[in-house]
Amino acid sequence: GVPPTAEEAIATLVNIAQLDRPEDKIESLPRVIAASIGRDINDLYRGNNQGVLEDVELNDKVTEAARAAVRALVNQSTDSSGRVKEVKSVLDEVGNFFGGLVGQKKPMTQAIINAGFKDVEEDRLAPLVGYLEFCLKQIVANNELGGIMELLNGQFLMPAPGGDPIRNPDVLPTGRNMHALDPSSIPTAAAVEVSEDVVRKLLEKLAQDNDGEYPESIAFTLWGTDNIKTYGESLAQVLALVGVRPVADSLGRVNKVELIPLEKLGRPRIDVVVSCSGVFRDLFINQMNLMDRGIKMAAEADEPADQNFVRKHAQEQAAELNVSLREAACRVFSNSAGSYSANVGLAIENGGWEDEGQLQEQFLTRKGFAFNADKPGMMEQQADLFKSALKTVDVTFQNLDSSEISITDVSHYYDSDPTKVVQGLRDDKKKPMSFMADTTTANAQVRSLSETVRLDARTKLLNPKFYEGMLSTGYEGVREIQKRLRNTMGWSATAGEVDNFVFEDANGVFIEDEEMQQRLLDTNPNAFRDMVTTFLEANGRGYWETSDENIERLQELYAEVEDRIEGV
Repeated sequence: GVPPTAEEAIATLVNIAQLDRPEDKIESLPRVIAASIGRDINDLYRGNNQGVLEDVELNDKVTEAARAAVRALVNQSTDSSGRVKEVKSVLDEVGNFFGGLVGQKKPMTQAIINAGFKDVEEDRLAPLVGYLEFCLKQIVANNELGGIMELLNGQFLMPAPGGDPIRNPDVLPTGRNMHALDPSSIPTAAAVEVSEDVVRKLLEKLAQDNDGEYPESIAFTLWGTDNIKTYGESLAQVLALVGVRPVADSLGRVNKVELIPLEKLGRPRIDVVVSCSGVFRDLFINQMNLMDRGIKMAAEADEPADQNFVRKHAQEQAAELNVSLREAACRVFSNSAGSYSANVGLAIENGGWEDEGQLQEQFLTRKGFAFNADKPGMMEQQADLFKSALKTVDVTFQNLDSSEISITDVSHYYDSDPTKVVQGLRDDKKKPMSFMADTTTANAQVRSLSETVRLDARTKLLNPKFYEGMLSTGYEGVREIQKRLRNTMGWSATAGEVDNFVFEDANGVFIEDEEMQQRLLDTNPNAFRDMVTTFLEANGRGYWETSDENIERLQELYAEVEDRIEGV
């Protein structure tokens, strides 16, 4: 490979610099900049999210100042070709000594001052500057081939943690013997803190959209690798909604939960229905035990039904199914042992499904195995209990917690989305609200699923930088574009949250443009045929309304591409 360009290094470092790292006593760059004018960054983020004009403008100014500071750091190590091969320290002692004699500021500090924050404290920036230099060295390190050669020579390969390089830059450089984490240590204290902020934003948004009323039940999806990357953030969100707190022992192992009193919680306990991926089940069986115990603790608490929706629903389901309260309070579900996913994504990718009812039944059948802490080591099929719990759900919720993967990069996200499943089970047939939390930045955002799909489409599928970048890679790039289009249709099938313009604009970019048509056809005719098929299928299933002219063009194209592939 080649060293990263300056712009690539800047983009990565900006993301790293925006996170506080209290364990290392490092403040985030936005926090230091905001503090120079007497503002707390969390208050600034809150005002920005609420649309306070002054805070929106100031947040933009802080963001630009942070980017300028990081650019100043990277520029010192950028060579004539615009790449970073070797990192030069701005903390060089000799340079600092002579610079200090003439009152010269370090490049990062000067960049922030030039951006309008003249009172920024250079000493307060010093720990962060040193950390960012270390991170830049990790980013530019080339260890892939060296690691392979060490393995081939039978030598010892140094271990390294896995995870998200933004949250934990120690995962870099690559080319080492990667490991994950100690499962018994999650959720960490930092993950709990982030999760409480996300839960607060989610409930505030829901109350705002529902005349101040809280939802009674939220359906959650938990992923194994995502919880590794975030050290248990989404797991901690489940516990926070229910109103229980994870408790670590003296060795940092989280093996207990305690109920947060209603007076301290300040809101009702929200019921949850948790669908765990097969990987989460394999890796975090102890955390499933933790969740189950916490939820049952809430269900057995002697509290008013209007303040404890877990207990309210568990009592109703106990009467409906003629089971005990504890059994009715089972809320943690997954696949049977050895089984993975709902296979909804597989059906959509292959086009082998009759209607949405088939997909929903598939989800219920494969994901309806309950974890019960009272029966350790067993995953029992509890289809009736799963359906009974889901039909009380008001909101479906997932997390997007890594900038490496978005909701249309893979089929997993929509594969486990229960939005239309819940709609089919509810007595009133009302579709639940769907939300996603984006925790890829320090200022975590909670958006509706439709907003998230629109954002993803505009930044990836419909973005010339994305599809031209994909096309530059050749055959596989066309397949990646087609896969993203197919996954977008998957969200239509499982949640119905894809706007018509997404398909219409995609048709304009990839089909109506004859030059683009030819490029796709010449590069990968099979993927282009699948793309045409996806457009036709989206229209046929009622997910895309378009003109007869567009459909006729697609049908003609399909015949042409088929002939080309068959050599006719």
